[in-house]
Amino acid sequence: MQNDSTELQGGLELIKKTIESLEYWSARDLMSHLGYSTWESFRTAINRAQESCQQAEQSVEDHFRDVTKMVILGSGSQRAIEDLLLTRYACYLIAQNGDPRKPQIAAAQNYFAIQTRRQEIWEQRAVENKRLEERDKLRDTEKKIERTVYQRGITQSIEFATFKNKHIEALYGGINTPDLKRKRGIPKGRALADFDTDVELKAKNFALGMTDHNIRTNNLTGRDKLEREVVANSSATRDALLARGIIPEKLKPEEDVKKIERRRSKEQKAIETGLNQALDKPIKE
Repeated sequence: MQNDSTELQGGLELIKKTIESLEYWSARDLMSHLGYSTWESFRTAINRAQESCQQAEQSVEDHFRDVTKMVILGSGSQRAIEDLLLTRYACYLIAQNGDPRKPQIAAAQNYFAIQTRRQEIWEQRAVENKRLEERDKLRDTEKKIERTVYQRGITQSIEFATFKNKHIEALYGGINTPDLKRKRGIPKGRALADFDTDVELKAKNFALGMTDHNIRTNNLTGRDKLEREVVANSSATRDALLARGIIPEKLKPEEDVKKIERRRSKEQKAIETGLNQALDKPIKE
């Protein structure tokens, strides 16, 4: 049974097609691998899968793409037949809605469930990686502009905190940092940016980067001029976001980047521990 399952899973990989990193399966190719001998009976499973897709509030067209396929008849002539291009998620739904009496269905359910979960994890890690990268960039920009303004009239910690708050108010339509933290349920002692979306992180980095550039290029000095400059650039960045339908203060907070960093650190330690144990394990001859 294990060999049959492994063989089926290998077959599912063989019929998988990829275009520009997008994976898909032909429903006609998939049909026989799931134990169906006629298109009519397999189409019933597809229809149920499409209903499940709708119930999950997913776009059927995004996962089940209608196409035609040319087949060669015995006479040598060709005929167009109905086919569908299926995403991994669509294949998973078909397996879930297939005939449970078929042993191929059970094996396919396991295969596509695992692969779909792997894809979800990969996509989530990609999103997290983007946020971690943007957060690091913003930290660097904040350190840079702090050094810049310190040399030009803002020398007290409270003054720099006010300077940053002017930036936040201009970017978020007049909402100051404490109020924005309360609105988003962020602890007082935590950095607002640790809960930002990647769009907010980029916007802040852009506004502060422009401010730092203009302060140095135009040789601006004095607290008032520095604050006016950061407000002008943050307001311009807000206008750009609004023009694209993004309202910063209405964005929902993301998972704490500190939590993500701790999770990644634990994962790395677990990997290193596993490698060390494998290396320390004596080889049997």
